[in-house]
Amino acid sequence: MSEVPEASPAMQALADGVVAGERRSLGRAITLIESHRADHQLQASELLSLLLPQSGNAIRLGITGPPGAGKSTFIEAFGLHLVEQGKRVAVLAIDPSSVRSGGSILGDKTRMEELSRNSAAFIRPSPSGGTLGGVARRTREAMLVCEAAGYDVVIIETVGVGQSETAVAAMVDMFLLLLSPGGGDELQGIKRGIMELADMVVVNKADGDLKPVAGRVAAEYKGALGLMRPSTPYWLPEVLICSSLKKTGMAEILEVILRHRQAFEVADALAERRAMQAREWLWGEIEESLVDAFRQDSEVAEHLARVEAEVAAGRMTPSVAARTLMAAFRGT
Repeated sequence: MSEVPEASPAMQALADGVVAGERRSLGRAITLIESHRADHQLQASELLSLLLPQSGNAIRLGITGPPGAGKSTFIEAFGLHLVEQGKRVAVLAIDPSSVRSGGSILGDKTRMEELSRNSAAFIRPSPSGGTLGGVARRTREAMLVCEAAGYDVVIIETVGVGQSETAVAAMVDMFLLLLSPGGGDELQGIKRGIMELADMVVVNKADGDLKPVAGRVAAEYKGALGLMRPSTPYWLPEVLICSSLKKTGMAEILEVILRHRQAFEVADALAERRAMQAREWLWGEIEESLVDAFRQDSEVAEHLARVEAEVAAGRMTPSVAARTLMAAFRGT
C-alpha cells in the first residue's frame, strides 16, 4: 500500500486554522468540501485526512420533524441552552435546494438569529442538492470538520419527515423526532419507520392553551413507542415536552441526551455504532462515485440518448436498457 503523500502547505494551514477554532477557516473548509470541482474534491480529501484524528469527540444529534413543528426555533432555544452550559454547538441545517441555482432556500441562519450571533455557536445552511432524504452529500464530512474545530455538539437539522430521512439517522449518535400538538391524529401522520428510529420524541409548543394538549400527545406517543421494539437493547426511547418559545424543557432534553450517550459508552456501543455508520458511509461513497463515473463515461454518453428514447417509446424495457448501458460502461 502506498504511503499517504505529505500535505500541501495550503491544506496544512487550513487544517491548522480549523483546529484552532477560526470560524473563517471552518467556513472555508466546508465550502471546499461542498464544491463539485474535481480539484477541490482532491484538496478536500487531503484536508479531511489531516482533520480526521481531531474529530469524533462531539455528540452527534440529528433532528427531524414535520413542517410546522418548529425545528429551527427549537434548535435555537436548545443551542442557546447548550451555550449557557459552557458547550460549543455547531448546526448543519440541511435546506431544500433551489432548482435553478442549487443554493439553500430556507436560510436557517436568518431563522436562528440570536444563536448565529453567539461566538460559541456555528450555523451552516447547506443545500440538499436533491440528495435522497434532504441530507447533503457532504454533511458527514462537514460534521467531522466541526468536530475537529472543537464543537461539543453537532446538530444536523433535516428538511422534514419522510421515509428517506433515515439517512440522517445513519450518521448521528442520537435521533430526535420533534412534533407539535395538533388535533389528535398525530400518530396517523407520522410514518412508523421514523418512530422506530427515534431515540427521543419531543412535543414542542407546550405553552399557553396548547400545554395540556402537548401533555396528552406526549402520552399517546409514549404508549405507541411502548408497542414497538427498541432499535437497540441499550436504550428505551423517551418522550418529553418543551416550549421553544418560552425556552422551557431544554434542561430535561439535555439530561436525556447525556444519559443516552453514557448508556452507549458504558456498553461500548457508541464506537460500534460509529464503525457501522463509517462502513455504510464507505459504500455510499462507492455507489455515488460509480454513478458519477457512469454518467461521465464517453461510451455511455454515446448510447444514452438512443437508449433513453427507446425506453420512452416503449420499445425497450428499463432493465434491458440498463444492461445495455452497463455493457457499454464495462466495454463488453
